[in-house]
Amino acid sequence: MTRRRASLGRDGEGMKENGESIKKPKGQTYKIAIFWVLILFLFICQLLVYTWSRVQCIRIGYEISREMENHQKLIEIQNRLKIEMARLRSPERISKIARSKLELVIPSPDQKKAFSVHETD
Repeated sequence: MTRRRASLGRDGEGMKENGESIKKPKGQTYKIAIFWVLILFLFICQLLVYTWSRVQCIRIGYEISREMENHQKLIEIQNRLKIEMARLRSPERISKIARSKLELVIPSPDQKKAFSVHETD
């Protein structure tokens, strides 16, 4: 039993042991080349889409970090404003301003008058 091996010739064509070349039809070689070019193109497209999506993910991550920092700053400002508002609304401060700047005094009992309001239908 003899096995025959095919080897490649100088043009990439198959060669039989006796030196005869095994030729592939030109249409088949062209289809295989187009198939591999298409596979390569799809692979490159996939890599580009993957890279784009990773870049977007990283960009959005940085944007989220910036917005979280901004949120923390706004919370700090809000807390300071609440403290300032409580200080400005304090009765002691209002009383002090009324006495010193506006020269208001607490009325004596004889300066007070009571009024009654009657509702009519």
